[in-house]
Amino acid sequence: MSNLKPKLDAVLSSVTTGAARVPGVVAMVTDRDGDLYAGAAGERRLGGTAMSLDTVFAIFSTTKAIAGTAALQCVEEGLLDLDAPAKTYAPAIGRLQVIEGFDADGQPRLRAPKSDVTTRQLLLHVGGFGYDFFSETYKRLAEEHGQPSVVSGSRAAIETPLLFDPGERWEYGTNIDWVGQVVEGIRGQRLGAVLRERVFDPLAMDEIAFTRTPAMKTRTATIHARDGGGGLVPMDDFALPDNPEVDMGGHGLYGTVPEYMKFIRMWLNDGAGPRGRVLKPETVAWAVKSGLQAHQKVGMLPGVIPSLSNDAEFFPGVRKSWSYTFMVNDEPAPTGRPAGAIGWAGLANSYYWIDRRNGIGGYWATQILPFGDGVSFPGYMAFETAAYQALVAAKAA
Repeated sequence: MSNLKPKLDAVLSSVTTGAARVPGVVAMVTDRDGDLYAGAAGERRLGGTAMSLDTVFAIFSTTKAIAGTAALQCVEEGLLDLDAPAKTYAPAIGRLQVIEGFDADGQPRLRAPKSDVTTRQLLLHVGGFGYDFFSETYKRLAEEHGQPSVVSGSRAAIETPLLFDPGERWEYGTNIDWVGQVVEGIRGQRLGAVLRERVFDPLAMDEIAFTRTPAMKTRTATIHARDGGGGLVPMDDFALPDNPEVDMGGHGLYGTVPEYMKFIRMWLNDGAGPRGRVLKPETVAWAVKSGLQAHQKVGMLPGVIPSLSNDAEFFPGVRKSWSYTFMVNDEPAPTGRPAGAIGWAGLANSYYWIDRRNGIGGYWATQILPFGDGVSFPGYMAFETAAYQALVAAKAA
């Protein structure tokens, strides 16, 4: 893939220059053996230090697959029954009720769920939980009843009503934060300690954590917002909390892109890492397949808080499903990603994919809100497309 570097460098350059730009980006591509491409362009903060490969990002929901991996390890060891009530391991989830709307006084109308939520349902995002930036109901609970944002890292932010009975439909939300609580209940440790011992150390992932070291703090990229004209405004006072009340398995990690590539390689290599095995090959094989039932459809994410998210969807018109815990494109994607590949994204416009068929994967990291940014997201699509064009050219050579 000798033509990979100029093609991908051009994409990074195009999104970090001109009037419509991102402040900075780090992007990488790997195969099963090691990195094929590593690029950085732009700045960590607009007008500041140059972006570099060792820049630390708030990786938001690209945390989810890592927390899901810790749950899969519990399944392998016979410690977690995915179809048992999740309250068996995380009792607090058993106290949550379903919200059916609001009464005439604006108070939530709550009832008991028809069944207990299971860890399988949590992993698949059919447990009943949402996010306030994708759910009008949660948005109203936040605005009128003080439901905290998940970015607070607080326990109250996840101890929310269910939007529907478990299993009723697919809705993206705080389900994986609860998976983290299940893992903590089983292991008797904070999720960060579990991940360090059982995922990060076997994969030689050093600079990734819920709480940054002083060295990581000095290299952290600033999150930016788009103003009304599409310009960039540094959000210097906005960051995920270090030392959070809860290690949020759904979104709470900080890390560098080179570290995440090691996690991607583990999935490309059937669960093996440089310092030991993380998952069994047979676990990987079933974990990347859809677990949804016919009535549970993955669709567009409606942006109900415009400062945090636009309406967002990968590959509109392409059938998609959900695995443990990734989006699966059930049909070939226009970028070149084959059917059955997996991937997902993080709120501040980070994106990744893992293609086990071709043995490649990649990660694109920016720090911009709202999600589905009009420059970063198309830039990522162009990045992935260029990677596949180079792969096709290499196979033809």
